Amino acid sequence: MSRLAIKICGLSTPDTVGAAVRAGASHIGFVHFAKSPRHVDAAQIAALAAIAPGHMEKVGVVVDPADDLLAELTAGGALTALQLHGKESPQRAAAIRQRFGLPVWKAISVKTRADIDAATAYVGAVDLLLFDAKTPDGSALPGGMGLRFDWTLLRGLSIPMPWGLSGGLSADNAAEAVRITDAPLIDVSSGVESAPGIKSVDKIMAFCKAVSAC
Repeated sequence: MSRLAIKICGLSTPDTVGAAVRAGASHIGFVHFAKSPRHVDAAQIAALAAIAPGHMEKVGVVVDPADDLLAELTAGGALTALQLHGKESPQRAAAIRQRFGLPVWKAISVKTRADIDAATAYVGAVDLLLFDAKTPDGSALPGGMGLRFDWTLLRGLSIPMPWGLSGGLSADNAAEAVRITDAPLIDVSSGVESAPGIKSVDKIMAFCKAVSAC
């Protein structure tokens, strides 16, 4: 088991969930966002989450979700955390955490140091900050595009809460990312795919092996 937390995000098949489990990932993520090639519905999320052992965290990724959507996704108890990947304010994030009783993650889109500094507004409102690359203006997707930001921006980060790194990660650069940022959690999606939305069992295994060696 890696000393670092590893999240394999955007899973959509039993085989790839199984690969994440065997590879020693600590978290798996399911994207519920219709515009994403990784979109899975509530029934699929429940079925896939059921494959994973109880100690593994199951994170539902949503974008500016309405309460009725969140109620549907959380009703069966399949998810252990919610990841907000839209423009949710600290107040909205805190309200979601209070209403649905699950840990809430907030993805922070990063291009400059100012983006990281602004994330402090979420301290106390969410349980984890996930620093991800900012997507191009006009993009239909808020993430999952294989983009990376300047990881040196996170060097020496001092923030009084858990955080993680996402965006443009793969087995080839995971060790570099950990060395530069000292991130306690590493989150990958497109970097373990053979095509958009199609996860590769071999790439999942290779990624987890690379991070575990750090």
